[in-house]
Amino acid sequence: MMPSLREKVGQMMMVGFDGLRAPRHILQWLESGRIGGIYLFARNVRSPAQVARLITDCRRAAKVPILVGIDQEGGAVARLREGFTESPGAMALGASGDPKLAEDIAYMMGLELAALGVNWNFAPVADLAHQSDNPSVGTRAVGRAPLLVSDFVSAQIRGFQRAGVAATVKHFPGLGNSVIDTHNAMATVSAPLSSPYAEDLMPFRAAIAASVSCVMLTHVVYEALDSGRPATLSQRIATGLLREELAYDGAVCTDCMEMKAITDRYGAGESAVLAVDAGLDLIMFSHSREAQEAAYEAVLEAVGRGRLSQERVDQSVARIQALERQYSLDHRPALEIVGSSAHLARADEAARAGIVLVKRGNALPLDSSLKRPVLIEFQAEPNAAAADPQTRTWLASYLSSRLPAIRCQIVGPRFSEAESQEIESLLPAADVIILVTRNAHLRPRQMQLTQLICDSAGQVLLLCARNPYDAGRLRRADTIICSNGDSRPSLKAAVDALFGDYLPAGKLTVAI
Repeated sequence: MMPSLREKVGQMMMVGFDGLRAPRHILQWLESGRIGGIYLFARNVRSPAQVARLITDCRRAAKVPILVGIDQEGGAVARLREGFTESPGAMALGASGDPKLAEDIAYMMGLELAALGVNWNFAPVADLAHQSDNPSVGTRAVGRAPLLVSDFVSAQIRGFQRAGVAATVKHFPGLGNSVIDTHNAMATVSAPLSSPYAEDLMPFRAAIAASVSCVMLTHVVYEALDSGRPATLSQRIATGLLREELAYDGAVCTDCMEMKAITDRYGAGESAVLAVDAGLDLIMFSHSREAQEAAYEAVLEAVGRGRLSQERVDQSVARIQALERQYSLDHRPALEIVGSSAHLARADEAARAGIVLVKRGNALPLDSSLKRPVLIEFQAEPNAAAADPQTRTWLASYLSSRLPAIRCQIVGPRFSEAESQEIESLLPAADVIILVTRNAHLRPRQMQLTQLICDSAGQVLLLCARNPYDAGRLRRADTIICSNGDSRPSLKAAVDALFGDYLPAGKLTVAI
C-alpha cells in the first residue's frame, strides 16, 4: 500500500524526548507513521541494556522501518559514556597522524551503536579549526589543515558505515570560521567565497567521495553564499551548492531546529517548511512536543496549499527509505560487545597516540613518592557534565591512585575570590603543581588565575585537557602536555604520560 501524504511528511520528522522509556505519544506517533525516527541524548541513557530496550520498544511500535540517531562523535560530544566505551575525540585522533587508527575507532564505536539498535550517527565533524575562540568546534575538529581533516573524516566514515551505521558529516558548509555558538544565537561568516571553496568544503568533498550517508547543515549565515538565510534554510546552499555543485544525492538533515539561532527568528512550523523547501530531507526537533507537532502540521499544510510540492516530499521520502534499507541492522552484534575489555583497551591505545608533549621539563616524570604534590583542576563550563567542585573528579581519583599524597583542588567554572585565594595559599609549599585547564583561553578569569599559578609556583606541570591553545597562552610552566580532549581514555593517557609510562608522540594539528 502506498503511504499517504501524512505518512510521507511523518517520515521526514525526527524527534527527541525526555526519559529512559519512550513516552506514550512517541509510540503512538511511530505506530501511525507520524514520525520517521527518534534520536537519543544522555537524558535517555542509563545502561546498554536499557538503551537497547528503549530502541526495541520504538522499533516494535513503528509502522515502517525507522532511523534511530545519536550524537556519538567521541571525545567532548558523546551521549554514551558510563558502561559504554568512551573514545578519544577527533583532534586526539588527528594528533596520532594515523587515519587507519581513526577508522578502527569509528568501527568500534559503530559496532557498539549497532548492538544497541542505533543505525544513524551524527558524526564525523568535518569543520576546520580556524578560530581559537570558536566556542563550539575546538577538539571536535580533527585540526586546521584541510587535507588532514579530509583524510580523517573519510576514515571515520568508512569505519562507522562498515559497522552498519549511517555516518553524518557535519556541519555543512563549515562551522569553524564562526565565533558564536548557534545553540545561543545566529552566527554569520563574512569570509569571501574563495575561502569556503578553497578550504572548508574540501573535507565535505572527501566525505561525499567516501559515500557518506547523510550531510548535516548548520544554522550559520554565509554572506558570500546566501546573506538572507542560514544554511539550514538556504536553497542556494542545500540545493545549489551541496546537491548541484558537489553532486551529492544522499540524505540531508538539519541540526536541531530548537537552537536559538533558529527559534529567535523563525517559528517551529515556518522553519520546518523553509528547510524542506531548501531541499532538506530530515527535519530534527530535539525537545518540545509542541514544536514537533507544529513542524509536522506546517509542512503538511504547506503541501496541501501548494507552497511545497508533492514531488519535493517524495524526493526526501525516497532518500530516507533508501537510508533505512541500507542500515536496517538485520544482523546486530551481541550487546556484550558494548564496553568490552577489548574495546576499552583499544580506546586507551588510541588515546595514548593522541597525547602531545609540547614542552618537557624537570617535572617529568612524576615520582610517586612526592610528599606535597597538588592538583589544581579547572572544571568545564556550567552546562557540561562536570563534577561538583567539592567532590573528586575522575581525573583526580585516577591521579590519586598513582600519587597517594596528592592534594586535589577542584575549581568550578565560576570560582569565587575566596577560592582563588585558597589556591594561591597552596603554591609556596607544593613540590609540584599539576595544573589542569579547560579552555582557559576562552575564560578571562581562568586565564588570569592559571597564569598567576604558573608565575608563582616553583614547578608547574600543565595539562591542557581540552583545546590545546592554552599551551600557547600560559607561560613559565615547566612541562606542558595536551590531551586534545578530556574523555576518560585521553585523561588516563595523559596521567600515564606524566609518570613516564610512555613517551607521547602525538603532533598538534592546530597552531598554538
